Amino acid sequence: MLKKSYDIDKTDLIIPVYRPDDKLWRLLDMIDRQTSHINNIYIMQTLTDDDEIDRGLSDRLMGRGAIVTTLHKKTYDHGGTRNKGASLSSAGHILFMTQDAVPKDEYLVERLLKALSQEGVATAYARQLATDEAGPIESYTRVFNYPEESSIKSKEDVEKIGIKAYFCSNVCAMYDHEVYDEIGGFVRHTIFNEDSIMAAKTIEAGYSIAYAADAEVYHAHKYTFRQYFSRNFDLAVSQKQYSEIFDKVSSESEGVRLVMKTAKHLTDTDRWYLLPELVIGSGCKYAGYFLGKRYRRLPKEVTRALSMNKAYWK
Repeated sequence: MLKKSYDIDKTDLIIPVYRPDDKLWRLLDMIDRQTSHINNIYIMQTLTDDDEIDRGLSDRLMGRGAIVTTLHKKTYDHGGTRNKGASLSSAGHILFMTQDAVPKDEYLVERLLKALSQEGVATAYARQLATDEAGPIESYTRVFNYPEESSIKSKEDVEKIGIKAYFCSNVCAMYDHEVYDEIGGFVRHTIFNEDSIMAAKTIEAGYSIAYAADAEVYHAHKYTFRQYFSRNFDLAVSQKQYSEIFDKVSSESEGVRLVMKTAKHLTDTDRWYLLPELVIGSGCKYAGYFLGKRYRRLPKEVTRALSMNKAYWK
């Protein structure tokens, strides 16, 4: 197979879209304002059960200059759908974002490109800032996972920082397209966590992952206890399915560290009344993770009931 050539001076944006709210339009507005130009915007639109809504959304997106590819919900896949978008692009850099990630300012693309231009770096991901809807606990989780200091992670860091070496988020992440192809793109038919699996493969191949703290997007969720459980169930399922990667590093210790630091933060900021919520939420996360690691012992109908991504189990 001939090696595909890319225009190293161009950047394309790929966004999976399903029933978006107004954040998508704010995202696109901010992309139009970027100091570094986006060449093409590829929208991977998952169809709903309402053809009229789908057509209206497609028309509106194409009116904004986006290139829209539609797919049925049954065929959506976290990795495969993004790979399809990447295959449409001939740009040297591909930027993946989710529909609810809104750039903080006009320098997002410029700063990700700068991070990606460093020697040996194949991927650069942005800092995620909490929104008002997140609440104090989730807001601190953003600070814990996305600190103020930029960093570069390579193979030498795996033993030192464990699972954090493989941490990367497709909420907003830019990839060198040639290296992306060399690695093989995202894993197909994965329930979740395609970005961290890709990061692990990238690091194992000898490349580095850059965290660009000055490239910022607003992105946060306020999860229910049940959603905490299901999200961590799916996370553990993905780690079990790729045990050759994740068995090498510890996840539980990082989770304990997050809980302890969050508890201290709540106490220090006189929000001690939120400690019960933290304890219950953390318990739900751990219970989901514990069962997800053992999903192969569970009946399929049970795994589907526990999962956030129920279509995956059909």
